[in-house]
Amino acid sequence: MLTVALAGKPNAGKSTFYTAATMADVDVANYPFTTIDANRGVTAVRTECPCLDRDERCGNDRCHDGIRYVPVELLDVAGLVPGAHEGKGLGNRFLDELTNADVILNVVDASGGTNAEGEPVAVGSRDPVADVDFIEEEMDLWLAGVVADNWEGVERQSRSPDFDLDEALTAMLTGVGATEADVAAVLRELEYPPDPKRWGDGDREALARAIRRRTKPMVVVANKADIAPSGAIDRLRAATDKPVVPATADGELALRRAAEAGVVEYDPGDSAFEVVGDVSDEQRAGLDSLRAVTERFGGTGVQAALNTAVYDLLDRITAYPVQDASKWTDGTGTVLPDAFLLPRGSTPPDLAYAVHTDIGDGYLHAVDARSNRRIGEDHELTEGDVIKVVSTAGP
Repeated sequence: MLTVALAGKPNAGKSTFYTAATMADVDVANYPFTTIDANRGVTAVRTECPCLDRDERCGNDRCHDGIRYVPVELLDVAGLVPGAHEGKGLGNRFLDELTNADVILNVVDASGGTNAEGEPVAVGSRDPVADVDFIEEEMDLWLAGVVADNWEGVERQSRSPDFDLDEALTAMLTGVGATEADVAAVLRELEYPPDPKRWGDGDREALARAIRRRTKPMVVVANKADIAPSGAIDRLRAATDKPVVPATADGELALRRAAEAGVVEYDPGDSAFEVVGDVSDEQRAGLDSLRAVTERFGGTGVQAALNTAVYDLLDRITAYPVQDASKWTDGTGTVLPDAFLLPRGSTPPDLAYAVHTDIGDGYLHAVDARSNRRIGEDHELTEGDVIKVVSTAGP
């Protein structure tokens, strides 16, 4: 399962975002370090279910009338403060937790209502652009410190006659979430001394920054957008080359709880909602205010941020393996039982391995369930494909 991590300074709204996205019970409060121990939960990205192309909806628990929610892990850890890479606040613990994240949502207080340490100040007092740069810098310097701490070992290895610097760097960096392919791609782009004894701090920092950019891509979540000063979102977008998604985690949490109570009809990611239950005048006023926000931004932004991270930044597609190509069911008759998020360009054997290693090892061929035709091993899957995998390891 893909892991999406929430990063940001304290009190930017990470824990509220986490609660709204997972509906898990965690501490949410208006003070720094609400989160001390990491929270891990399951949320989902939203896409169209292939059952929309059939006469009836599939009935899967994760399909809401043709809207499919595909699970991903969401990680919420302690906020970063200036000097986190040196261990200030709970920085080292936070940064260590990010090692295995696939993508990061950098939650920024777009209202400018919290200072660098996450303490409440007057709205507009803090430039949210500074918080975007600050998070990246802390992560880069932390990783540069990891490289520096391990450099003596690399130098010792270099005394061996069969020493290979690229192999040594790969062994080091795979320990912080990089793959061999990631390291190879970064090393092709960098110029560096072949002798590790000639490396300086600048060389190690350049390596760290390049690896972080490749392995920890970021989406900027402009949280508290509903109370942000005029122009704040536009300034954030102009200041960074990363996707910026305006959001109100508070608003999403309110809608999710109202939907659970039967007060509104709302699915995560909807751009609008309908009041269907009895509400007080005060509640109606609050919902009307929230409606104005969702109309302004096309929703609360929480689902949009998750989708942007997975479908846009990581460039994933959703594929659905089935056993019966005509009925789109598994062995128990469940329609479209599973959905897998695969890198764009994946092939039927890749889907087979995602289902199970034994299925991949025993791969024979695959059938496109929409056309009921066999497809080749090099066929590139696309969003929403329904595929029957035939393997010696199973039906």
